[in-house]
Amino acid sequence: MVFVEQDLIQQERTLFNGRQLLLSQLPDEVATILLEQRQQLCHLELILAIQDEHGQKICQRCGSIVPICQILPSGYYYCRQCLVMGRVTSRDYLVRLKQHFEYPHQVNSLTWTGQLTSAQTQVANHILQQFEQQKRPEQLLWAVTGAGKTEMTFPIIAAFLNRGQRVGFVSPRVDVCNELFPRVKAAFNKSSVGLLHGQVHDRYQNEQLIIATVHQLLRFYQAFDLLIVDEVDAFPYVGDPMLQRAVASAIKPQGQRLYLSATPPASLLLAARQNQLPLHYLARRFHGRALPIPQLILGRIFNGEQFTSKLQTLLQSWAAQHRRFLIFLPEISDLKLTAQALQQCLPEIVMATVYAADEHRLTKVQDFREGRLDVLLTTTILERGVTFSDIDVLILAANHRNYTAASLVQIAGRAGRAANFTNGRVVFYSEYYTLKIRRAVKMIHHLNRQGGF
Repeated sequence: MVFVEQDLIQQERTLFNGRQLLLSQLPDEVATILLEQRQQLCHLELILAIQDEHGQKICQRCGSIVPICQILPSGYYYCRQCLVMGRVTSRDYLVRLKQHFEYPHQVNSLTWTGQLTSAQTQVANHILQQFEQQKRPEQLLWAVTGAGKTEMTFPIIAAFLNRGQRVGFVSPRVDVCNELFPRVKAAFNKSSVGLLHGQVHDRYQNEQLIIATVHQLLRFYQAFDLLIVDEVDAFPYVGDPMLQRAVASAIKPQGQRLYLSATPPASLLLAARQNQLPLHYLARRFHGRALPIPQLILGRIFNGEQFTSKLQTLLQSWAAQHRRFLIFLPEISDLKLTAQALQQCLPEIVMATVYAADEHRLTKVQDFREGRLDVLLTTTILERGVTFSDIDVLILAANHRNYTAASLVQIAGRAGRAANFTNGRVVFYSEYYTLKIRRAVKMIHHLNRQGGF
C-alpha cells in the first residue's frame, strides 16, 4: 500500500482506513502534510467536499444536492443535509482512503456460548450460504420482535471475521446501538469491536467490527465487506435517501448487506415479492411463546390534572401485583403532566421519564433494566431494539398521529421477551378505535398464526 512516508502519517494510518473525513477536522500537523503532498498521494484521495456535477452542486460526503440558496456570507456553499456531522462547505476538502488494512484471520472468532434454535440456525445458514455463493448482494431478514435477530447474525458475522474481513452493524437509533454493543463485544471478545455514535467520545481505533448509528457511516468510505442494517424501517433511516446513500458508500464495491426488521417497510417487501431481494422469515420468538395480544381499553387519560378513574384502576391493579411497567407517550410535552399524575396515583413507586434529548437517558434506561425503577415513562425512542425482562407495557393515547401500525407492533413487542418471563401484558389505551390500532392487532394475530399459534 502506497502511503505518505512521514512518521506522523504512519502513526495516523488507523485514522484514515476505510474513512472519509473533513480535512478541517484532522489534527493541524496531519492536515498540513496532506495538503503539501497531495500530488504524491496514490491511494489516499483529497477532494473538494462540494463539487459541480451536471450543473448542480453535490456534497461529496452525503451525495445530496446543495441548493444555491445554501450560501454563507463568505460566498461558499454549505450542505445542510449532513450538517449534524460537521459543516461541509465548498471550500473544504474531504480525505478518503478505501479500506486497505489487513485484519487477522481467525480460526473461530465467535466466542458466544449460547445456542440458536433449529429455526434460527436454518435461517442463519441460508443467509450465509447465499452470501458465500454471492448470489445476491442484499438480503432481508424479517423476524418478529423477540425472535433473536441479533444472535442469528452471529454465525454470519463470524464467517466474515474469520476471513479477515470487516463488518459494520448499524441502526438508526442510539439506544439500539447501546444495547447491541455489549452483546456483540461479548460474542466476539477475541476481535476488536468499536461503538460509534454522537454520545460516544472514545477515539476511533480502526476496529474490525463496528457498531454504529447509520449517520456515522457518513465518515466511512468503501470500508465494509458486510454491512448489517438493523431496524431498517425506523426513523430516521426509512425514507431518508441521504442515509441510504451513506450505507451504499460505506460498503466495498463487492460488499454485501443484510437488512433486519420486525416490521419491514413496503419498499423492501415489494422488492422481495418481485424477486429482487431474498427474504428470510421467522415468525416465532426464540423461547417459542406467542407474541402478547394487546388489550384495547377505550377512555380518556385525564380528568383535570389527574388520571381518570378507569386509568387509575388499571395502574393500581398492576402496582398491587408488584408489576414493573413501561409507559409510552406520543409527545415529549406529555411527559411532565403524566409523571405528576402517576406519582399522585401511585405515590410509592420509583419512576423516571426519558426522551431523546435527555442527558441522563442512558442511565435511566439502565436503571429500569436493572430493576432500580418501577416505572419508566418514555416517548417512542424505546419502541424498538431494547430488551427488559418481566415488564408490562402501556401505550397511552394509542390513537395519536405519532404512532403508526408498525410502531404499535414494535412497542407491543417490548413485553414477554425474556425466556423466563413470557407473560408480559400490553394495553392500548385510546380515546377511540382507529384503523392503525386495528391493523397493529391484526398484524400480531397474523404473526402468531404464522408462528404456529
